[in-house]
This record gives sequence, structure tokens and C-alpha cells, in this order.
Amino acid sequence: MENELYNKQITSREDFVEFLKLLHKYYTSKPEDWENKTLESFLKALSDYAEDIPECYKNTKQYRSPDTADWQVFGDMLRGAIVYE
Repeated sequence: MENELYNKQITSREDFVEFLKLLHKYYTSKPEDWENKTLESFLKALSDYAEDIPECYKNTKQYRSPDTADWQVFGDMLRGAIVYE
């Protein structure tokens, strides 16, 4: 499952939904693998990683532009998750 999570290509909203489901499944089945186990630490790491992702892509030779994604959609999804039931 971990390989499936890390190899998942996300090119659509549906892919993103599937990715989130894999992420949740990974967290519930192997919480010991997660460094950031609280919402507070996860959100801090998320903001730090979002800031550093251009360097991460460069260091791993993944030729993606972190500036071409529709970041508003990602923000809206995370913001909506605050109150969505």
C-alpha cells in the first residue's frame, strides 16, 4: 500500500480523492510510520513542505513545476475539510 501511495499520479480531482483515501488508509494501518501524528504537527509540516517543494523536486530530479498547480483548489479542499461533515 505504501508503494501505491507514493507512486500514485494525481492528474484530476478524482485522482486526488483516491490519493486522500490511500493517505487515510496508510495512516490508520501504519501510524508508526508517520512522523506527524497530530493535526498540529501535520499542518506545520504541510506548510513547511509546501514552501520547500521546489527544492525537493530539484534534489530528487523530479521535473515538475510546483507553480503550475491550481493551489486555490487545494486550499479550498483543505479549508472545506475544517467544517465538512
